[in-house]
Amino acid sequence: MPLSFDPGISALARLLSVYAGRDGERHRLLWALDERMAELVATTSEPMIGQIRLAWWREALEDEAAAKGRGEPLIDAMRAKGIAPPPGLSQWLGGWEALLGDMDLPAFAAGRGGGLFRALAGQEEGPDWLTRAGAVWALWDLSGHSGDVALADEAILLARRHLPEGRLPWPAAWKPLRIAFGLARGDVEKGRRAPAILTPGLYLRLMAIALRGR
Repeated sequence: MPLSFDPGISALARLLSVYAGRDGERHRLLWALDERMAELVATTSEPMIGQIRLAWWREALEDEAAAKGRGEPLIDAMRAKGIAPPPGLSQWLGGWEALLGDMDLPAFAAGRGGGLFRALAGQEEGPDWLTRAGAVWALWDLSGHSGDVALADEAILLARRHLPEGRLPWPAAWKPLRIAFGLARGDVEKGRRAPAILTPGLYLRLMAIALRGR
């Protein structure tokens, strides 16, 4: 069934969602929420205003009566798909809140990355290694979108400390997450920041990771 609402997500997120197969629509909507939160934080100059805006999204998505936020296309689409609220929402939005005011990169990494990966995995309680993998991805992604070179470098250094050891036991259904983490890990191990867009080189790396097993 085609999407009645086009979330307009990034090329990388759209490509990762393809690997979710029949679950692709759910993945696209969750990526859309993450990108909406990124825009919210990037366009907020007053921390208190940002906190109020994030709280509105949390309350709307958690509203059992489905009244708050009605008419907002993304929220309506998530409700129609039965993913409002998604797993890990509070952790996820709390991670974005950690970038407001006095920036807390560790809290951002565990919150945004861990919450997003739990949501994509559909797991309210995921394994610890999933949160760590999400944290690495979140810091890598931040490094590619921050205009502050010092912050980007700090994010990569922190991501290296979060890298799980050894091979992770990715279930087959979590293939998009395995690919996302693999892209981040490859750059983080080399101390390299993420590209801001889906470059040909990143695309080829993604295809190579996708073709591997777990």
